[in-house]
Amino acid sequence: MSEWWTYSLSDFLLFSPRTYYRLIELYNADVWPLHVVMATTGVGIVTVLGRDTRGSRFAAVALGVCWGWVAWAFHLERYAQINWAAPWFAAAFALQGVLLAAWGVFASEFAQQARSSRALALALLALSVVVAYPVLAPLAGRAWTSSESFGIVPDPTALATLALVLRARGAMRWLLAVVPLAWCATAAATLLAMESAQAYVVIGLALAALAFAMATRPAGPGPR
Repeated sequence: MSEWWTYSLSDFLLFSPRTYYRLIELYNADVWPLHVVMATTGVGIVTVLGRDTRGSRFAAVALGVCWGWVAWAFHLERYAQINWAAPWFAAAFALQGVLLAAWGVFASEFAQQARSSRALALALLALSVVVAYPVLAPLAGRAWTSSESFGIVPDPTALATLALVLRARGAMRWLLAVVPLAWCATAAATLLAMESAQAYVVIGLALAALAFAMATRPAGPGPR
């Protein structure tokens, strides 16, 4: 029996990169033109989250719906075909969707957001993920049909959500960040196992969101 330290991440990969990206291609073809709806929704969420109570509540609920969709349409319906752990991922994504929706419906001080330049940086980070993340596929030499979009697949959804929830004030932002952070770690490990440089994009964006959030001082009560 080989010693445990002789194993690499790729030894634990349950599928080939070709299989994974082919799954995404077929998934994209099945759900198009939902990408346009999700991209528009993502831009809208970034725009209104933290602006006022009504807009913030809508944005949080919409974000929860995006997580619920990825849980069902991607993890359960597709990813489970090549990864036995996908149903567990689906459960985590569904839980995150419920937490986000509950945050939007029940939060009593929703409009209290950090207003610093660092909070703006987090919003811009989220916006860049929503708009630019699909471009990574052609930059990596893959077809546009294998692009990964916010609200459609997990990685950009988790990254944008992480940047957005870390703009919130108080302990709630860390509760809402647990699942996105866990997924970013899982996604980075999977991408490293597939020898994809995109892993470093996931790691870099997640660390940037954390750095900005930890440097942001809580703001006082916002407008009602």
